[in-house]
Amino acid sequence: MNGLDKILEKLPAEVSEPMKELPAGIKKNLEEVRIRNGNHVLIFAGGKEYELESKKGKIDNYIINNIFNALLNHSAYAYQEELANGYITIEGGHRVGVCGKAVMENGKVKTIKDISSVNIRRSREIIGVSDPCMNYLLNGKGQIHNTLIISPPKCGKTTLLRDMIRNLSGMGYQVGVCDERSEISGMYNGKTSYDLGIRTDVLDGCPKEKGMIMLIRSMSPDIIATDEIGKKEDCHAIEAAICAGISLLTTIHGSNYADVKSSGIGEMVERGVFERLIFLSNVPAIGSIAAIRDWRNQDVV
Repeated sequence: MNGLDKILEKLPAEVSEPMKELPAGIKKNLEEVRIRNGNHVLIFAGGKEYELESKKGKIDNYIINNIFNALLNHSAYAYQEELANGYITIEGGHRVGVCGKAVMENGKVKTIKDISSVNIRRSREIIGVSDPCMNYLLNGKGQIHNTLIISPPKCGKTTLLRDMIRNLSGMGYQVGVCDERSEISGMYNGKTSYDLGIRTDVLDGCPKEKGMIMLIRSMSPDIIATDEIGKKEDCHAIEAAICAGISLLTTIHGSNYADVKSSGIGEMVERGVFERLIFLSNVPAIGSIAAIRDWRNQDVV
């Protein structure tokens, strides 16, 4: 069921049973499960929204608290640091956004209580989805172009990145993955949930700006892969990797070249640090490759 089973395991019968009865096409393309106190569950699949009506009525305090505790494996303390960022990652690499009452301490969010809504974003593995891109990543000297995968949220950036890692590892490259939110690897108890290849090392749960430096010093990778870059704090680690002769493979939110130029790494993009820009779209389907361009934003395909 490509990871959906891990989500269903965490949900009470009031939610999981109606989900199991959904048509196969909806389950196959399921992207998000949005659960809000006082409402029916909403399912997003294939770009459409579906209301999931349970025979036991709408979501109430009891049900949403049960779901929240199950997602945390009944140990809120263990997830306190992640909750302070507004989300947790569960087995299988599925990200769960959480809303409720923020508990503040010394001006910072300490945790979230009185949960009002939960958004489960399904992570998935599609073997071979990166195959059409691979030739455009090679520079002819056996090296990999520094590459940015660019799209708005929910267009398949992480899915494409994950399969590129698997492909490059299979081609003989040593790949270091800095997986700050456990979404690339779905790391759980020291084991990845996805096939990232036999030459891939994963540093899980570490901030990117620190993790990339750690990988450079400790694992001697040919390539470093990470997700959702774009802060100015990331620039130092990117420069360090380039100086060490390591190729970069990463993603960034954005709809076009202008969005990337205005991000925290915009100056690096204009300087040509990233030689390949892969733009994704959700038209005609999620994960569609809209364009592959060079650092000047000129088509290479």
